[in-house]
Parts: sequence; structure tokens; C-alpha cells
Amino acid sequence: MRTHRLRTTALATATAGLALALTACGGSDSAGGPTANPAATKSEDKQVSTGTVTPSGEGASVAPSAGKVTGTGTATAAAAKVGSGGKGTGGTAGDSYAYTHPCSARNLTVKVTSPTGAPATVRVITVTNNGSTSCGLDYFPTVGFSAKGGALGLQATAPGGLGGAPAYPVHPGATAYAAVDLNPSGANGPVADEVNVLADKEHMPNADGVSLRLAKPGKVSSPKVGLYRANTRDALSAV
Repeated sequence: MRTHRLRTTALATATAGLALALTACGGSDSAGGPTANPAATKSEDKQVSTGTVTPSGEGASVAPSAGKVTGTGTATAAAAKVGSGGKGTGGTAGDSYAYTHPCSARNLTVKVTSPTGAPATVRVITVTNNGSTSCGLDYFPTVGFSAKGGALGLQATAPGGLGGAPAYPVHPGATAYAAVDLNPSGANGPVADEVNVLADKEHMPNADGVSLRLAKPGKVSSPKVGLYRANTRDALSAV
């Protein structure tokens, strides 16, 4: 059974810079270039079933460095299983290649969904590799929250005590899933209408963050984010 190592330096950096950097992502409906003040594609979450199911093309958000929407990034169940962190195939499509080749934002499609049957406070972020080779993501996405385009200054915390492989491998066409609980305790807090996502803080600049609109705004208090997993069901169990 694989364990994971928490990169404390990366997380601390994310905590200090996410609110400021991703605030810029909240004010535009189109994709922009990798600049200090990027515009970000917005996306509305929608209902999807749990399990190895990916959302449809509706609500897709491509990282600003792409410059344009490149596709829906829908992955099949088979592709999702390949991206589960197992050995997969060799060459540029294998895990070894992914461990030494971080994902590029230009090859990723990022979405947010509201899984059927999950608690009302939970969303699932999906990151699809549209490239032709495997790539590696940090163990979890960096997630902040906004309301009416303004950062709330809250960031989802990730699990501690991690160790293991150097990255989460995502094979060509596969999708990584990470669950986010906006309000695990049901406490009172500010209402967010967007989540701000940076797929890999370890290797991507804040300019590659995207703003994803929530179809159902929710209160945010002590939010948590889980590790990347191969499907929605596993992602929900990891938050």
C-alpha cells in the first residue's frame, strides 16, 4: 500500500501566496496567458455520479497558459484506472516518466463537480491530462475560495504525514480526482461562489491557477482537500 510524503515547503508557500495570486483569477470569463495578472476560465459545477465517472465537457476550465480551450478532457473508466498511481505502461506513458516530468498547465483541463450522494459541502476537482505523455502532479491541488471575485483568504488544508512516490502520475487521457469539503463541521462562515484551483503548486506558478464557479454557493469554514485519486469514489474517501 502506497503512502505519500507531504511537501511542507510547497504547502507553506501556497498558504502565503494563494489568496493574492488567485484573486486575479476571479475577474474574467476567458483564458489568458501566463502573466502576473492572469485571466481565468470560469466553470460551473454540475451533478455527476460517484465512481469512475468524469464530467461532461460542460464547465471545463483550461489553465491560463493554454490560451484557449483545447477540449472537454473526458476520460474513460479504463483511462482513469491507468492514472491510479499504479505501474501503468512503460516509456513516456509510464509512471517513471511521470515522476520526472511534471504536468504542464497547457495540457490540463480542470473542472469542479458536485457528486450525487455526497454531502452538500463537498465538491470534486478533476484534472485531466490531455497530453500524449504521462506527467506528474503534486499529491493534491491547492484550493482557495472567492466570493464575487474577491478572495476570502481561506485555503483548504491537506492531509499531513505523507510520504512515498515523488508525484501522482497521470497517464495520457487519464483524470486525477480530488475532493474538497468546504465546511466539514457545518460551522458558520463566509459564502463562496468560486473555488480557485492550482493543480500543482510544487511545479506551477500561481498564474496557472483557474477560477471555477460553483453552481451552488456554500459557506466555507475550515475547508479540507484530499489527495488525488483515480476516481470520484476514492477521492471522496480521501478527504
